Amino acid sequence: MCKPDLLRNNEFKDQTLKNWPSAERPREKLLKLGAVSLSDAELLAIFLRTGVKGCNVVDLSRNLLLNFGSLANVFRANQEEFCQQHGLGSAKYVQLQACLEMSKRYLAEQLVQQGSALTSSQATRDYLISELRHETREVFAVLFLDNQHQVLKFERLFFGTLDAAAVYPRIVVEQALKHHAAAVILAHNHPSGIAEASIADKQITHKLEQALQLVDIRVLDHMIIAGPQCYSFAENSELS
Repeated sequence: MCKPDLLRNNEFKDQTLKNWPSAERPREKLLKLGAVSLSDAELLAIFLRTGVKGCNVVDLSRNLLLNFGSLANVFRANQEEFCQQHGLGSAKYVQLQACLEMSKRYLAEQLVQQGSALTSSQATRDYLISELRHETREVFAVLFLDNQHQVLKFERLFFGTLDAAAVYPRIVVEQALKHHAAAVILAHNHPSGIAEASIADKQITHKLEQALQLVDIRVLDHMIIAGPQCYSFAENSELS
């Protein structure tokens, strides 16, 4: 942890980090072993780039993770919450939001290559996780697809409490017809972090399948997002 009285200025602070063994410095470690080898604090340190007076960037990152509770909580913090933390400000908040948005757009591009159908179930899973994992309330969304399974639109349709979202089949059908969809992938998040299908989840899935079948639209999957985890109805043979 940081001890402000030990580090008197930025020069000394930077020098202490430079004196670390190269295998322990985040940037060098990433270049040698890849980003997956880094801890949450080390990844955050690379994003922050510099520490503050009395605290090198790695210790600053550890302090932030301790204060927020997790890396996910850092990402979902609003501007006021973010900027209240020592060493952070509006410029860092803007950079973080830009990084998050670039990540989402990258995953969206991976989901569908121009002029082709869905690239893979894993790409779909990664995209939906990136969109829904940080939601603090339950959100029900739909990927609308054409008859070649190219993505037409991703849309959040229903918003609920921490426990549930009211889902209306009529609205899902209306939006599917509006987008001229031939198939859909349903998705919602579990803020509880439990990646399992409840009885209610199964019931609404079957209702949506029946409603969409009436207009000749297929339900390809229903994915439940719980943090980094994903439960697939299709993979668990839960669809009709």
